Amino acid sequence: MKTEMVESRRPRVRYAPSPTGFPHVGNIHTALFNWLYARHADGTFLLRIEDTDQDRIVSGSLEAIYESLRWLGLQWDEGPEVGGPFGPYFQSERLPIYRGYADQLIASGHAYRCFCSQERLAELRAAQEARKEPPRYDRFCRYLSPAEQEKRARDGEPSVVRLAVPETGETSFHDIFRGEITFKNELIDDQVLIKSDGWPTYHLANVVDDHLMEITDVLRGDEWISSTPKHILLYAFLGWEPPRFGHFPILLTMNRAKLSKRRGAPDILDLRAKGYLPEAVVNFLALMGWAPEDKSEVLSRDELIRQFTLERVGSTPAIYNPEKLDWLNGYDIRQLDPDDLAQRLVPFYQEAGLVPGQPIPPEKLALIRRLVPLIQERIKTLCDAPALTDFFFRDDLVYDPAQLMAKGWTREQTLDALSRARARLLQFIGPPERFGAEALEVGFRALADEMQVKAGQLFGILRVALTGRTVAPPLFQTMEVLGPEKTLRRVDQAIKLLATGATTVG
Repeated sequence: MKTEMVESRRPRVRYAPSPTGFPHVGNIHTALFNWLYARHADGTFLLRIEDTDQDRIVSGSLEAIYESLRWLGLQWDEGPEVGGPFGPYFQSERLPIYRGYADQLIASGHAYRCFCSQERLAELRAAQEARKEPPRYDRFCRYLSPAEQEKRARDGEPSVVRLAVPETGETSFHDIFRGEITFKNELIDDQVLIKSDGWPTYHLANVVDDHLMEITDVLRGDEWISSTPKHILLYAFLGWEPPRFGHFPILLTMNRAKLSKRRGAPDILDLRAKGYLPEAVVNFLALMGWAPEDKSEVLSRDELIRQFTLERVGSTPAIYNPEKLDWLNGYDIRQLDPDDLAQRLVPFYQEAGLVPGQPIPPEKLALIRRLVPLIQERIKTLCDAPALTDFFFRDDLVYDPAQLMAKGWTREQTLDALSRARARLLQFIGPPERFGAEALEVGFRALADEMQVKAGQLFGILRVALTGRTVAPPLFQTMEVLGPEKTLRRVDQAIKLLATGATTVG
């Protein structure tokens, strides 16, 4: 049996996750490629929830699916919460549909009832493993007469419905990315289609829904290649034309192991919590397994949509490189409008406990906005900002007084430098415009010359006095944001700390 690649009409594609865990980059990579293809070709992107495995459903995962897609801007055109002409979009609400098609397959001889117990199946698997054979059903119940199958089912004997795979011949299909793929039918298992509890397996529900929802292109990860011949057979047995199939190459870690949650694949919402921008995450995921025409590394959402074609999707595994994501995120942060960046930083300052929850007081938002020029070129993620600037929000600073002293300096030399710095600060007290970064830098460079010390040594002392750390945003912009009153108070506190040997100033 063979399928040909047929040019589709305006595409209808779907992302069909199971709510059995929180979506990670591998899941969303598939969703993104489907979404980009639909947007590029003016098609439809459909969300379907495949929730037939009720025992494995994880609380909160459905909401995480919605939130992850919406955070990245991958809005679906049809599906839960938006509706559409092919609903319901939860498979758990479509059970009678699947059972009807299972009955049709049984009636046509393309499926059969299997009454084998779990104990027999376990013994069969153990024997096959001992013989180093691939585990698959031995078709013990396949040739029961229809009358016997019906009677045993009617008598209430537990059973499943299995696909009757042809015992000879081959099943082939054309993969968009890999070309012709062929499987020998004798090696294809008689897949369970309906479980003993009456619920469908992925294979039946997936094929039925893709057909009824008029999906034109099934684009999914390559772990589903071995399942595709079963799906091709189902399409044929039901008399339906199959969609086109394309299987994306797997994603690998930097060590070239398959990317998974156990091997470093982060949840999408974890990336949000760690301060990554949705623009950067979309850009990063798009470049894993796909290449733009001009080999650009940085592409906007609109540019991705314009350039994305299936022809430029590769067939070799793609590497998940966290350092590249950091680079892209830092680049995108630097391109943001300062007011936009300030608004995006608010939740991270709230999470750090530096500003109150919503609504944020206007003066705190204004402070964050004033900090943006100090850190926009320095941070790689949004969550870097609070740790870099928390001293602006604290009344008390805690640090070792030894940090105040430049290398080779005595306590007395440092106290003298702080006293001279205090006197120089007093010269800038007055109208706010006098306490500006440029004027302060000129004044304190002149002070270093007068003291016949290196400017870096004097500035290092002041940096610790004002921030409590040796590495901080630019010194004179920091002074300007702190303002004359707080700057002078912290220098006074540093003098007191150094003189008394205390560790807390405030």
